[in-house]
Amino acid sequence: MSSLAEKDRPIVQLLLNAGTCPRCVLRFCCVGSQMLYRQPHKDLMKDLQEFLKNSEEKEDTVCLAVADPPCKRIRLEPRQEGADDLNHNGAVPQLPSAGDGNIAVESSAGKVCNVCLGILQEFCEADFVKKVCQKVNSADYQFTSFVFSVSLPPQLSVRERAAWLGVKQQMRNLGLPLAKDDIIQLKEAYKWIIHPQLSEELGVPADGKSLFEVSVVFAHPETDEECHFLATACPDCFKPAKNKQSVFTRMAVIKALEKIKEEHFLKHFPCPPSSPKNLCDALEIQCNNGAVFVAGRYNKYSRNLPQTPWIIDGERKLESSVEELISEHLMAKFKADSFNFSSSGREDVDVRTLGNGRPFAIELVNPRRIRFSAEEMKRLQQAINDSSDKIQVRDLQLVTRSAIGRMKEGEEEKTKTYSALIWTDKAIQREDIAFLDDIKELKLDQKTPLRVLHRRPLAVRCRLIHTMKSEYIDEHHFRLHLKTQAGTYIKEFVHGDFGRTKPNIGSLLNRTADILELDVESVDVDWPPTLAD
Repeated sequence: MSSLAEKDRPIVQLLLNAGTCPRCVLRFCCVGSQMLYRQPHKDLMKDLQEFLKNSEEKEDTVCLAVADPPCKRIRLEPRQEGADDLNHNGAVPQLPSAGDGNIAVESSAGKVCNVCLGILQEFCEADFVKKVCQKVNSADYQFTSFVFSVSLPPQLSVRERAAWLGVKQQMRNLGLPLAKDDIIQLKEAYKWIIHPQLSEELGVPADGKSLFEVSVVFAHPETDEECHFLATACPDCFKPAKNKQSVFTRMAVIKALEKIKEEHFLKHFPCPPSSPKNLCDALEIQCNNGAVFVAGRYNKYSRNLPQTPWIIDGERKLESSVEELISEHLMAKFKADSFNFSSSGREDVDVRTLGNGRPFAIELVNPRRIRFSAEEMKRLQQAINDSSDKIQVRDLQLVTRSAIGRMKEGEEEKTKTYSALIWTDKAIQREDIAFLDDIKELKLDQKTPLRVLHRRPLAVRCRLIHTMKSEYIDEHHFRLHLKTQAGTYIKEFVHGDFGRTKPNIGSLLNRTADILELDVESVDVDWPPTLAD
C-alpha cells in the first residue's frame, strides 16, 4: 500500500501494536497522499496488515504514487542528543517480530486510537459528517463556500510527542536510521478526509479564504490531566490569561514541549502512550459568517435625538438614537447577531445634520443573510426612512471593511460646514458683525471643552475657521455660517467656554455671546459613493 517502504515496517508494527489507528500510522510514516487517508478505516487496516506480511519479501517501495499538493508538517521535538532510551518505567520496549503482524493489527482494531483519541476514526465517518451538515443547514446561513476549522484537545500534542519518542527509541534500538522528525499534522489529515464529504453534502466547495466558517471543538475529559506534568517542568509557559478557562492551552503546551528535555519527558509519560477507554467528544459544532458592512449617509432632523444610545449609570435618558433607528432594520434583514456603528464624526443631541448627511457605516456581525441586490438595498433604505420622521438615510449600500477607512479620514482631515443661531447680550447692528465675513483662516486654540472632559483627554487643540458669513436677524440675534476644519468645537467657539477657546465670537464682538441652535450643513467626505435615485 501507499508509499510505505521496508524502513517503515518497524514504525507500522510498533504503532499498531500500541493501539494507533491506521491513519495516524500513515501520519507517523510521513505519507502525504490525501487519497490514502480518505480510504475506509477497515480497508486501511487490511492494507497495513498486508504490508506487514509482505514487507520481508519486498525490497523497495510499493504501490501508488498519488499527486497531491505539498502538506504541512509538525515538528514534534527540538533536535537533541543524548536522551536515554528508556520509557517511563525505565525499560526498553521490545519490537514485535514480523510474524506478529496479526497480533499488532488485532491490538489496534476496535480500540480508540492512542494518539488522535478517535478523531481520525469515528469523526471521519459519514454519520458525523451528516451531523455537522444538519447543524449548518438548520442555522439557515447564506454561503457559497466554507472554511472548516478544528479545535483539538491540547493533550493530543503530548500524545503525539510520546508516540514519536517511542518510535525513535525503537529505531535507535534496532540500529535503523530515522532521518525525519516531523509528521503530517492531525488537523491537516483530518481536513483531507472531511473536506470532500462536507463539500458533497453541503453542495459548495471548501475554500481557505471563505468568510463562512464551520468549526468543531473536540474535548477528551478522560485525558485532560495529561498536560499537567508540563507545568512543573516549564512553569513559565503556563500563565493565566484573560478569557482562558485553563492555562493548559494548545499553544502553551506546544511551547512547553519545545522546552522540556527528552529524558525528563520519558520519566513522566508512557512512550508510546496507552489507549484511552473513550472517544473524544465533539463539544461544539458552530457556524459563523464573516461580517458584512453597510454604509450610507444619514440626516438628523430632531434636536432631541442622540447619535448613539444615551445611557448614564444604567439609566436611558432618551428613548432612541440615530444608531438604533438605522440598525434595527439592518439587524432584522441581515439576521445578524450584533452590530457596530461608526460615523465620520458625531453631532450633539440638540444638533441637526442637514444637507447631504453624515457618512456612517455599520458592521453586521455573523449575519445569516449576506446577499442583497441593489433593488433590495433601496427597499431597505425606504423602510428605514418610512419608520421615523427624525432621520433619513441615503446612498445605502454594501461596502468592504477596507473602504470604511476613507470615512474615518474625514474626521480630522476634511472640512465641515455649520449654521449657528447666535444671541448677544448687547444690542448689535449689521455693521457690528460685518467684519466677520472678511476673516479667513482664523486660528483657534481650543482646550478640551468642559462638557466632554469626562471622556476626552485634557489637551489644547489648534483648529481653523476657514470662512464665516454673517446673517443679521435683529438686535440680539444673528446667524453665522462657518466652514471649519473637522474636529472644531463650534459651540465653544461661540461662547468661549470660560476662556478655554481663544479667540471666540464673544471676544471678537467684545460682548457676551451664546449659541441657541446649531446645524451641520455638510460633512465634506466623498464617501460612500453617491447612488442614483
